[in-house]
Amino acid sequence: MLKRINWSAIFTGFAWLISLAGVVVLLSFINVKKQTVKCTDVKILIPGADNFIEREEIDQILREDQGVLLGRNIENINIHKIEKKLQSNPYIAFAKVYVEMDGVLHIEVKQRQPIVRILNSNGQDFYIDNDGLKMPISSNFTANVLVATGNITEVFGSRVDTLHTKLAHDIYKTALYIKKDTLWDSQIEQLVVDQKNDIELIPRVGNQRIILGNADSLEKKMNNLLLFYKKAMPQVGWDAYRTINIKYTNQIVCEKRDSTEIARRPKTISGTDSLRIQRQVSDSLIRNAIGNAMGEQTAAVAPKKEMPKTVEPKKVETKKVEQKKAEPVKTEVKKVIANSTTTKPKETKPAEKKPSTTDKKKTTKSAAELKLEREKEIRALEKQYKTQQN
Repeated sequence: MLKRINWSAIFTGFAWLISLAGVVVLLSFINVKKQTVKCTDVKILIPGADNFIEREEIDQILREDQGVLLGRNIENINIHKIEKKLQSNPYIAFAKVYVEMDGVLHIEVKQRQPIVRILNSNGQDFYIDNDGLKMPISSNFTANVLVATGNITEVFGSRVDTLHTKLAHDIYKTALYIKKDTLWDSQIEQLVVDQKNDIELIPRVGNQRIILGNADSLEKKMNNLLLFYKKAMPQVGWDAYRTINIKYTNQIVCEKRDSTEIARRPKTISGTDSLRIQRQVSDSLIRNAIGNAMGEQTAAVAPKKEMPKTVEPKKVETKKVEQKKAEPVKTEVKKVIANSTTTKPKETKPAEKKPSTTDKKKTTKSAAELKLEREKEIRALEKQYKTQQN
């Protein structure tokens, strides 16, 4: 009996053969294209907000390693060598280099991300990145990360180095945990290693030392601290304790601060207190300004009410002058009566003093009144003269 032919296997093998032939043709076409295509441009991409390395530094690395790239044939540019050269830089974690068919050379660089800055007991200064590797500080950029100081014996040897001591590993784990949590990233600002090699946390809010110990059971310790912050601190106050010891996983041991020391410490003003003080100051300034303005208005109105009092003596003087001026008129009338003349005597006005400019209105009024008084006196004298003749 003849065996049945497996046509599916035959078709599968034939498809693979065709695919392999297509790949060979494509590679040959690419090789031919590389020989004719030249580098037209170099594009460098550096993502992230940190600027440990600049584009100018990458351009300098390319010139030192490959020379001038623009105008060179693509097949003469060693892409893998460029990648290795860039990754040897202590601030670069990963580099990717590729060329497009239009001759554009693309370089993508990923910078290393530091999470803590170490100041060891020997005076060395370096970073630890998120991969647990040491990296040097940069003169171009300073990262805003936690600072670890104190009794740290970890040293920085080469340009890219691993951590050697257990204390350095504990600092790295603690800094990595704080960096990932937004609450502790905002609250904790420094790590200090004491003489017992215990890690202490320095908070931004509160004047106490938080003794962490090591990084064992780190999550449980920080959860206990969070519960202590929520329940105990609002009742006793943020300055009631000198130290908060959370190095033991099942309990929190606190050292209370002396009450006299709290009284001697300067009082800190919160945001709400500062706003209330600003409002009180502004209100007092407004009241003083209103009081000054009212005082100036009363001072300006007061002289106007006292004006008539200063004018009264001048009126008395004008009356005296009027009486003196009326006396000569009587003597002249008597002389006319003695001469037995029935006609009315002529009025002779005595010499009057010229009034001042301030008293013009007052002198005009007194002259009209003077004329009326003279006429009344003349009529009275005429009546007396007639009665004497009868």
